[in-house]
Amino acid sequence: MKSQLQIGFVAISFALQFGASAQGAREERKLVSGDQVQVVYAVSTMFDALRIEDVKKFDTVIAPGFYMFDGGIRLRRNAVIEFIKAQYAAGKRYEWNVTEPDVHIRGNTAWIAYVNRGSITDTSGTAKQSWMESAFLQKQAGIWKIAFLHSTRSLKHLDRTLPSDIASVTLKEAALEQSSGQERFQNTRCRMLWLRD
Repeated sequence: MKSQLQIGFVAISFALQFGASAQGAREERKLVSGDQVQVVYAVSTMFDALRIEDVKKFDTVIAPGFYMFDGGIRLRRNAVIEFIKAQYAAGKRYEWNVTEPDVHIRGNTAWIAYVNRGSITDTSGTAKQSWMESAFLQKQAGIWKIAFLHSTRSLKHLDRTLPSDIASVTLKEAALEQSSGQERFQNTRCRMLWLRD
């Protein structure tokens, strides 16, 4: 009788442990849909097309009216292509890689946020770069097309490549700008509330 109780106790303990582990594994596993994979593929294809200057391939993954924000300016399709051609003519080469994608799908629209890890190569050598980017896509005739892309060079990259005194000033300026932006938001919100009353 005592051994049956021990076996029963061990069996219950094992079942509870295994069940908890299986539940935890299910919660940790992130489900990825076919559309999410296609969204990442569309952005990666755009970068591949730009890297090899393949305008036809580029056009297969951008929506009519496509534009992007990069380096503080707005670039439409033709400006992006001309910029890349000018950079390549000057001897620069770019490598872009979509990493850490976070994709959200709502019907025929999607947005993706990711870290673009790559490099810029010129006559002085190759410098690793990273950008924080996001894009908005539309599904057109079953194909995900990029309507908008936003790119900001990662501050972490600045911290690694600039001398420490410049990097710390740059990071402080970024923090100050962010806090003053929050202040402007609060002031605007207060004015809006005042106007509403």
